[in-house]
Amino acid sequence: MGSQPSFVAYIALGSNMGDRERFLSDAIRLLDEHEAIQVSAQSNIYETDPVGYTDQGPFLNMAVEVETSLSAEALFDVMMQIEQRLGRVREIRFGPRTMDLDMLLYDDLRQDDPKLILPHPRMLERAFVLVPLIEAMQGRHPQQAAELSAQLEKLEGKEGITLWKKMQ
Repeated sequence: MGSQPSFVAYIALGSNMGDRERFLSDAIRLLDEHEAIQVSAQSNIYETDPVGYTDQGPFLNMAVEVETSLSAEALFDVMMQIEQRLGRVREIRFGPRTMDLDMLLYDDLRQDDPKLILPHPRMLERAFVLVPLIEAMQGRHPQQAAELSAQLEKLEGKEGITLWKKMQ
């Protein structure tokens, strides 16, 4: 990255169609292959009961930490391109998908742009987002991870989340 400014962002990944684990690894690879993005940490993979629209298969969820020289908007655009490359079709809100990428945090940025609200507006209500996010943050932001763990304790729905695969 050289002298480029570097920002740290956290991205949630989810898939519940086809070869879910391959879609997760493909998304991470595509993020990491971008010249301005480096995946610096990743959580384990969790299997999660669907939320909202429940007539669909269970999700695999994880979170990654990336270092990037991109702005939040530019990173978001790359994420949307990766979703499309991996066959995402937005038909049903909260419906089944090959790949769902959500930006959770981008440095300390707070913004209310309708296209990209940061921090992610529903992140603190979703155990399936917080469990992997806390793992991905442990290394660099232990204090923030601890605060999110306290938030997680208060949430319903944790029993719907099971460890699927340990990542090395």
